[in-house]
This record gives sequence, structure tokens and C-alpha cells, in this order.
Amino acid sequence: MYDYIVIGGGIIGVSTALSLITQNPDKRILLLEKENAFGDHQTGHNSGVMHAGVYYQPGSLKAKFCKEGLKETIKFCSTHQIPYNQCGKLIVATSDEELPRMHDLYERCKENEIEAEILDQQQLLETEPNIQGVGAILVKSSGIVSYRTVTEKMAEQYEALGGEYLLDTEIINLKEDLDEIKVVSKNETFVSKYLICCAGLMADRMVNLLDIKTNFQIIPFRGEYFKLPEKHNTLVKHLIYPIPNPKLPFLGIHLTRMIDGSITVGPNAVIGFKREGYGFVNFSFKDTFEMFTFKGFRGVLKNHFRSGIKEMLNSFYKRAYLKQVQKYASSITLKDLRPYPCLRRQGALSMFVTHPPQLQLQPYLLVDMSLKKQKRHSIS
Repeated sequence: MYDYIVIGGGIIGVSTALSLITQNPDKRILLLEKENAFGDHQTGHNSGVMHAGVYYQPGSLKAKFCKEGLKETIKFCSTHQIPYNQCGKLIVATSDEELPRMHDLYERCKENEIEAEILDQQQLLETEPNIQGVGAILVKSSGIVSYRTVTEKMAEQYEALGGEYLLDTEIINLKEDLDEIKVVSKNETFVSKYLICCAGLMADRMVNLLDIKTNFQIIPFRGEYFKLPEKHNTLVKHLIYPIPNPKLPFLGIHLTRMIDGSITVGPNAVIGFKREGYGFVNFSFKDTFEMFTFKGFRGVLKNHFRSGIKEMLNSFYKRAYLKQVQKYASSITLKDLRPYPCLRRQGALSMFVTHPPQLQLQPYLLVDMSLKKQKRHSIS
């Protein structure tokens, strides 16, 4: 009998397990991960940006958690000598039409109490000589890190404090009564008083195993990146982002400085036909069937058909991708866009889609909790 079982060995699951064992050293805690290493999915397939919380609704939990998470990430990295770089971010307006949206974002920064500065065209040129625009927002607190490295260090700390974990342990069923919950893998059944599920792209399926009726589904998107040649490693000093379209849940193609010194370009946002497929061509009949038979997803297609076609075009036609990049970085050429397998295989974006629609669409990671003696489960 465990006091807590945590499902999912990404950064959410591992940090949850570490927090539990830190606050409850006398409790028996088990962390379960279906892969043979921690951080193999979204945690290990992202651009490593530490966001400041610019885009989130002021007063929302996302805005609060993003700011707190940035501080805690830097604190953790400093304590454990994990490399990170608070290089800052420039959100660049490339036309006069984008200036009102830029100022709206700046006002949001002020409401979220994020240190930000408006740069005019000349100030932008002085700050980043290789970036073109009519203005920009400078967000100084944004940075970069390897989240896989952070997760691995958290797992070490968790184990050192007496936490137990099992890799290669895929969950196939969950059975709950008023006193306990049984977590069934292919080889073994575990029993716990509490279950915390941090299953990322499989979060909705974990809920379904408990026979809880829901109106949501995880819809996977693949974000494709290119890497600039090494000669361009000094092209920019900051993260460079475009002004996002508020009608879409994605931030647009940007230049990302990586913790290893390289620079990537991306991502687009292409529908994934396999939830955990990180190659250029991936397909799962089960995942695709569930996606297209879900009414919420069909609503997304209807409302964002043109932008979806545009993203698919970017995936197959590199010149269309380049055109978006050259809006603010005209010196980048077609031959500079080199394949980047590490992130081109990524599945870092997922949509939390409801039917009927209830939430504004945006990249979302679902964490769900099932509590002892609580038949109406909390989904947060």
C-alpha cells in the first residue's frame, strides 16, 4: 500500500513526486513512467524557453504559475548548477498594423507585473542589428534551459529522499473504490490511497480508465523546427518572437537561442496523426480515429481551416516557412534552414479541446487528480 502514486515521468510528474516526498518524508510514494527514461515526451521535445507569462490573462492561474515557475526554475538551476541563461525576449512588430497588438501585449505585461520595455524602430535596431521591425517589446526575464536536465536532477533528488520509481511501467487500467485505488500495469498491480496523474498527452485516457464522463480530448500538434548553421550562432542576443495573432492558440515562428549556443527557427503547428509520434511521418489509426470522430476537433478545423492549411504548407514547402522568418530576419536564406532532428521530431504542443467549446484554445498540459473517498473527481 502506497500513500501516493504519481503517473508520468515528465517534468510535471517528477516535480510533483519531489514536492510530495519533500513535504511528506514519512509517506511512501511511487512514481511510474512507461518509458525507460524520464522526460521522453513533451519535456524532452521542446525549445527550452523559460517564459515570463506575457501572453496569459492577468489574474489567471496560468499567469501566476508562469511567473512563479520561472523564479522556481532559476532557483532550482542555481542550487544544482544546471546551466541556464536569462537572455531576454524581443516580441517584434513587423508592420504598422501589428503595433496596436504590440501595445496591447505591453499593457498585459504591466497588468501581470512583468518587467517590460517598449522599443521603437531605432532602439530595436540598436539592440538587435540583424532584426527588422517597426517596434518591439523587450521582456528581460525570459530565458532558456534544458528541461530534460532539470527533470533528471529532480528525479535524483526524489530518489535521494527515499522516493520510489519504476520505469518501463505502462498503466493499462485504474480501479477505484472508497478506500483505495488500484493502478494496473502489464505486469503488476499497485495499490494507493491517492493517485496523481500527470500523463501529458495521455491525460484524457487516464481519466477514461476511471469511467469518468468528460467533454474534452487532447489533440496533438507537431512543432517542426530548423537549425541555423553555426556561423549564425551570434545572429541574435535575445529570443526573437513575432507579434502573435490573438485569434490563434500559437505564438508564431520565432528564433530561439538554445542552451548549447545554437539557434533554431520555428515552430509551425501541424496536426499530429499520432500522439507520441516525433518523426516527420507518423500515424496511429487509434489516435487519428479518436481525433476526427470528436466533435470538438471538427469545430477547431472549421474555425481555423485556413491557418491549418497554411501550417501544413509550411511543413512541406520550406520557402513558405522562410517567408515568415524573413519578416523580421531578412538575412536568413533558404540554405540556412537545416533539419533539426532533436526538435523536428517534437510534439511539444497539445490542445485541450472541449465540446461544446468552453475555453480559449491554447497549448495546454492537463494534470488530473483522483482523491480517496471522493467520487466526484477533481480535474485541474
